[in-house]
Amino acid sequence: MHKRQKKFQSIRQRRLRRVRAVIKGGKLRPRLAVFRSLKHISAQVIDDTVGRTIVAAHDWEVPKSLKSMERAAAVGRLIGEKAKNNGIESAVFDRRHYKFHGRVKALAEAARGVGLKF
Repeated sequence: MHKRQKKFQSIRQRRLRRVRAVIKGGKLRPRLAVFRSLKHISAQVIDDTVGRTIVAAHDWEVPKSLKSMERAAAVGRLIGEKAKNNGIESAVFDRRHYKFHGRVKALAEAARGVGLKF
């Protein structure tokens, strides 16, 4: 691993620890965790008290003809609808080590648009 990769990895780990230090999902407000790779994006609503995923959504559940930002927004709408159907009104948003822009922001705003509060 090169020096530059190690530096980037350490910055990412520090950001992850900083974000996760304040985020705890419970029964009343579960954690909405986002995972983003270069090609895909997914989200889960997790109850941390029992360590169980309540609902999940992945971009393979939406049409592949959409562009990446549109797919992220579609995943956000899907996770918001699934959460509302399971009686979840509000959640704690866990962006992990990703910055809040681009696809992560599109997913979050789409979930808010459906009525999920965080």
